[in-house]
Amino acid sequence: MHFEEVFAALSQHEDEMVALRHDIHMHPETSYEEHRTSGIVMDKLAEWGIEAHKGLAGTGVVAVIKGNRPGNRSVGLRADMDALNMTETNTFGHKSTIPGKFHGCGHDGHTTMLLSAARYLKANPDFAGTVHCIFQPAEEGGAGGLKMIEDGLFEQFPCDAVYSLHNKPGLPVGKFITRVGGQLACADTWVVRFKGTGGHAGAPEKSTDTTIPLAHFILGVQSIVSRNIVAQESAVLTVGMIEAGTSHNVMPSEIVVTGTARCHNPVIRDLLEKRLGEVAEACAAMSGCTAELDYQRGYPPLVNAREQTDIAIAAAAAVAGAENVDGNSAPINAADDFAYMAIARPGCNVMMGNGDGPEWKNNHMPDYDFNDAIIPWGAAYWVSVVNQELGGQERETNAAA
Repeated sequence: MHFEEVFAALSQHEDEMVALRHDIHMHPETSYEEHRTSGIVMDKLAEWGIEAHKGLAGTGVVAVIKGNRPGNRSVGLRADMDALNMTETNTFGHKSTIPGKFHGCGHDGHTTMLLSAARYLKANPDFAGTVHCIFQPAEEGGAGGLKMIEDGLFEQFPCDAVYSLHNKPGLPVGKFITRVGGQLACADTWVVRFKGTGGHAGAPEKSTDTTIPLAHFILGVQSIVSRNIVAQESAVLTVGMIEAGTSHNVMPSEIVVTGTARCHNPVIRDLLEKRLGEVAEACAAMSGCTAELDYQRGYPPLVNAREQTDIAIAAAAAVAGAENVDGNSAPINAADDFAYMAIARPGCNVMMGNGDGPEWKNNHMPDYDFNDAIIPWGAAYWVSVVNQELGGQERETNAAA
């Protein structure tokens, strides 16, 4: 496949796709409220003659594009559609028109890139098998990916492999990064409650003082990462909030400590939960207090499968050149619910450069914006993934497994 021709074909609709991205940006919709956005997706797919289905996870959309050559393998290409509950500070013409809602992570661009790729693939179906374009709601904390799976995504639209693409500010346009194994972290919340008798601050010998186990616990938490996690693994435990006390001369009878846990390995995740409870209980026991741990698991680590990562690297290299693809990038402590899809089916997430100039702010910052210049890069990458997966000799299928 000659990607000069792919870029030329995509460029014919560049102005239209930029306008579409700006329209979605101006009308942001948060988790499970993406009715207008999914409606736009459905309308565009219908306009281009693409079979589409709406309703998984409420506002999710799946487009079905069949190749013109025989083949049983099918792949899923996933883009998220939702915005964030935050206020935009940009002043350009396509800024958010909805107070307190903002496409601060670039999902407007992700949706546009996958739509552009779907249009190209429908017009150029020279592949063997089926492509499922998955437009997912509620990535920002709503676990829309999990909800689509629970609603029957892979039963209704079988996929032998799934792929995701996310923009990355600070990385130059035309650059791609990924890695085998844990790429993005879990996003867990933990709460520890220390309980004692409390009492008069002037007579601590008559009470059990919860501030002592608190002090030991804060230091002990940091020893979990440094002394219980192998040096080659990554993990973060952070104390984010402490609630205690009502008066300067009263020892609190209860202290609540809340924090986050991040790691890239499911085994390490289990260890973090176990050691948090053990350290809390030991610190409490030293002072005659008790401790209770409530560990809430959020999104799991996003773990890329080796075969699909190799395919994604080859796809990116075909578009941008091997010198512009880092296939062994460092893990990132952000989270993404594509992790659920990558557990259900072999998959890979790739990060693509959103620009490295000072104007391209980081995701979730109030002055962030998706870079329109990368729309054809992302669409071409999706086309390349399909070419790698379905364009050559038919690959073994395991979608029904």
